[in-house]
Amino acid sequence: MPTEETVFDQTVAYYLEQIQGLSLESVAPKIGGAWSGHAVRLPLFGRDYEVSAETIRGPSGERPSHDICVILSKVLLMCPDQPPDNKGWVSFRDLKDSGPLIHYFTHDVEGRIAAWFSNRLDDLKKAGDHLDGYRPDLDANYDFMMRCNALPRIPVILLFNDGDSEFPATCSVLFESRVESYLDAECIAMVGWQLFRELKEASSVRTPRAAGPPFRTSG
Repeated sequence: MPTEETVFDQTVAYYLEQIQGLSLESVAPKIGGAWSGHAVRLPLFGRDYEVSAETIRGPSGERPSHDICVILSKVLLMCPDQPPDNKGWVSFRDLKDSGPLIHYFTHDVEGRIAAWFSNRLDDLKKAGDHLDGYRPDLDANYDFMMRCNALPRIPVILLFNDGDSEFPATCSVLFESRVESYLDAECIAMVGWQLFRELKEASSVRTPRAAGPPFRTSG
């Protein structure tokens, strides 16, 4: 019976086989990546990854998690020829084919962010600094609003209201509608999970991962 690791290896091999058919040098600038001469360098929530026809490497040279390998592979394989113009902000449930994943995204992404940072608004702000987040140009009233880049062509907005004695904390994560040109619904849900993971980790880090500006009020 195949193990989880074997299935993971097979999945990565499947995507790498498809990537071998791409001109990575021409794809790189279309997704906001950099061509190093043998691989595409691409930041995911500020962490640099490399994707070549042979392998996918994380910041320390290791192979990343299954989710990250799939996200990076898909954004290369789905790369549109021209940048889409539709930049309006939408919720996950408004995206194509999101139906089967709405419960997951609501509970395991937005719900977990809300629960983790309930009554910890300062920690959420510090985590936003860590991700180079800034206040979005959005006419809305929340205790905390942040825009940051998941990938160079895929920004996200986080909207958070803290809890009180009557109501629990709530969180919403928004994407530009053009995200569908770069990733499918499953990968977009994975991006949401990575956002939670990064925020959770950053809330426990005392010093920034890398030097960067403080939380800004505009982009």
